Amino acid sequence: MTSLIRRTKPIKAFLNPAQIPHNLTQTPIPTQPHQNQCPPQPQTLNPLRVLQFVTVSTQSSSSSKFPEYEMPTVTWGVVQGRREKLVSRVIVCDFLKTLGIVPEELEHLELPSTVEIMRERVEFLQKLGLTIDDINEYPLMLGCSVRKNMIPVLGYLEKIGIQRSKMGEFVKNYPQVLHASVVVELAPVVKFLRGIDVEKQDIGYVLQKYPELLGFKLEGTMSTSVAYLVSIGVCPRDIGPMVTQYPYFLGMRVGTMIKPLVDYLVSLGLPKKILARMFEKRAYILGYDLEETVKPNVECLLSFGIRREALPFIIAQYTQIIGLPLKAKLSVQQYFFNLKLKIDPEGFSQVIEKMPQIVSLNQNVIMKPVEFLLGRGIPSEDVAKMVVKCPQLVAVRVELLKNSYYFFKTEMGRPLKELLEFPEYFTYSLESRIKPRYQRLKSRGIRSSLNWLLNCSDQRFEERLQGNYIETESIGPTFCMGGKLELPGNEIVSDEDDESDDEVLYRRTVSL
Repeated sequence: MTSLIRRTKPIKAFLNPAQIPHNLTQTPIPTQPHQNQCPPQPQTLNPLRVLQFVTVSTQSSSSSKFPEYEMPTVTWGVVQGRREKLVSRVIVCDFLKTLGIVPEELEHLELPSTVEIMRERVEFLQKLGLTIDDINEYPLMLGCSVRKNMIPVLGYLEKIGIQRSKMGEFVKNYPQVLHASVVVELAPVVKFLRGIDVEKQDIGYVLQKYPELLGFKLEGTMSTSVAYLVSIGVCPRDIGPMVTQYPYFLGMRVGTMIKPLVDYLVSLGLPKKILARMFEKRAYILGYDLEETVKPNVECLLSFGIRREALPFIIAQYTQIIGLPLKAKLSVQQYFFNLKLKIDPEGFSQVIEKMPQIVSLNQNVIMKPVEFLLGRGIPSEDVAKMVVKCPQLVAVRVELLKNSYYFFKTEMGRPLKELLEFPEYFTYSLESRIKPRYQRLKSRGIRSSLNWLLNCSDQRFEERLQGNYIETESIGPTFCMGGKLELPGNEIVSDEDDESDDEVLYRRTVSL
């Protein structure tokens, strides 16, 4: 016994008390003892156990005979050796295979040590509404802890407006969200959306439409897209409604997608102010592919006889036309107009220039007002001329046509020729414009053409009534895209009124 104690003395001399596990001592040992402090009593340390611990530690560090004795890297808990980890991994993978989950993609992923933990994760995902096929689409979600990853993330998503009933669909569409940090990744994106005036109640709706937003960096694509749109004239307060309507533009690169589209439309003659108004109302235009859709549609319009100078007006009035399967629609409508309405291709191109919405108008809708006019004894050739001159006729309801026509015949008692010369008569409201103005003229004993009576504002009409003569008739205001508003009499609006002119054009052509 004496020899044994003698052998352990040098070992004790080189041992640092901080390196001795607490379970080997009966009393705590200070890590930095005072210089005059007495050494611990021999009965507080078992020399045999110290010798055994030091021997095992020396052997494990000098050779790989016992590789399973490794200290845990993150937390103190159940220490699994490499062999135990391999065995538990095989057991967990076999469990996943029995459920129909393919674990090949989980090869480099740290899996739970027990089947119970993995079963808890699978059952939690299934309660959300995910199927085994959904898990196989993105099996990396099985590496997320239920308590540390899934519950905090899903709780935050529900807090910002995503309904619990739709949470499974959200995770299915964007399973990477389960790996995200609420504080570092999710909350800053939501704060950014609120900062660009997305309403709080719309946050959930926006993220459901485009959940990939949660993975974007704030200083990247989203900020540059917003900054560029504001630079071309989009009102900053309209960015939020644009995001709510079409959030995908936040993920579009300015240099490769947004700017080339803007530059091309400007080259056609559209002012940037008009483009900005168009984007504010119809943000989905930004998603039109320039090379695959926009340019071919512009060339298609030209091939059907549309004048190049009319392209800006067509696009401003009916912006969707550059994103439609246009060639097929134009071919069908041109054949229909030629067959049923006796309008030749040249007349059809004039119709499209004045009312481009014709390309998407149902043929049954078009035929109803045409049949009404034919039923009033108007020859088909004259009906065709009326449609070419005023294509809006084919979009007027038959009931309104009927009321306006009978007032024209019975109350006004005018010849049918005036309707052929001014078919726009049917586009004005009978109760708010036609009747009141006709009664004013009748009380004063004035007789005028339909154009002089109807084609002016209320203020202009009052000025005409107060005049001592009837002015010569002229066409209404016109606008050359990129230029100034030209009023009758060749009066040019001053430069100070440019902005209001753009707004007037926008309300006339792009209003919803």
